[in-house]
Amino acid sequence: MKLDSSISAVVTGGASGLGAATARALAAKGVKVAIFDMQKEKGEAVAAEIGGVFCEVNVTSDESVDAGFAKARAAIGQERILVNCAGTGNAIKTASRSKEDGSIKHFPLEAFNWLIQINLVGTFRCIAKSAAGMMTLDPVDEFGERGAIVNTASVAAEDGQIGQAAYSASKGGVVGMTLPIARDLMSEGIRVNTILPGIFDTPLLAGAPQNVRDALSASVPFPKRLGVPAEYAQLALTMIECGYFNGEDVRLDGAIRMAPR
Repeated sequence: MKLDSSISAVVTGGASGLGAATARALAAKGVKVAIFDMQKEKGEAVAAEIGGVFCEVNVTSDESVDAGFAKARAAIGQERILVNCAGTGNAIKTASRSKEDGSIKHFPLEAFNWLIQINLVGTFRCIAKSAAGMMTLDPVDEFGERGAIVNTASVAAEDGQIGQAAYSASKGGVVGMTLPIARDLMSEGIRVNTILPGIFDTPLLAGAPQNVRDALSASVPFPKRLGVPAEYAQLALTMIECGYFNGEDVRLDGAIRMAPR
């Protein structure tokens, strides 16, 4: 897909981190961008910077996502691109024993469900609603391409660490649904791919002590540093621009394989 001012895009989680970098990269190509996020102040700032539109959206709500797409499409037209970066994490053992008194507790199921609703169901909700909109568009080339979708999983989908049962399940679900969705949408000319980032320098790590950041950097085989959001954006744009890129789950991690802890 050729990226220019005739193309519109929606980036979820676009107010910061990987999403903001992707929104900026798309805008630099001339693409009109709508940012979906719950961080209103940050989202509005990024939208103003790139000449886009901010939509305050909670991906766990049908009504909120519908309103976001309605606002975005009224402002920049029906999107041909969706990049899903909205997500979060937690770290809780499946069951654990207290070091103080030996009491045993299990992972609170509401916390497990909360993470699945954001990372997995929220991603699928946006895919389904965006794809339905893309199907109303005329193809952009002789092969019938109408749109491209990029999702965000994590290396934890394949080598989750201690305490990451819910997070790994949510991201593993994103990986697992990539190919079936690509097959669902193949006759409509909509491609679907997923990126599995490793350890990236995002707002989640911004507050970590320097010794922790240094240790994380040292754990990466090469290059020995944290990934930067612009590198995620670079791969996302490649997946969008390369018409033969479809149904793939790609690690972007400096060859890291996560240890148990």
